[in-house]
Amino acid sequence: MTMEPAESPSLDMVTAALRADSSDITIYAKVLTESLGAALPPECVIIERERSVSDRMKGRPGAVTKITVRLGDQVMSLGLVRGAPVAEICREVRGVILSRQPVAVGQWADALARALISHAEQNAATAEALRRLVMGGGS
Repeated sequence: MTMEPAESPSLDMVTAALRADSSDITIYAKVLTESLGAALPPECVIIERERSVSDRMKGRPGAVTKITVRLGDQVMSLGLVRGAPVAEICREVRGVILSRQPVAVGQWADALARALISHAEQNAATAEALRRLVMGGGS
């Protein structure tokens, strides 16, 4: 697949890239943190980690337990509860959650892809992050 630098990825391409690693939540969180966390402003991506004593002693960041992406009034989070992936899409206005909807991981990836495409239309850094995600380049 060849993509010109100025070409924007399609919704289908972004959705496919987001779903590619969704079967393993640890890999999925790593893909999201590396590809989106580096390109989006810090307030858009929040990563929660669990650090063991060993992680702390060795200066490691720990395992990702939850990732939250805030784009406009949408807040999309994906985490682990008792080892199982839990995805949620919320609508938030001025810090107040107006709606909260648990969804399947595939539906979450679709919603995230749509929100990212919409955000990328207004933001060059997000557009570049999506190009790298679709091309499989990570960060």
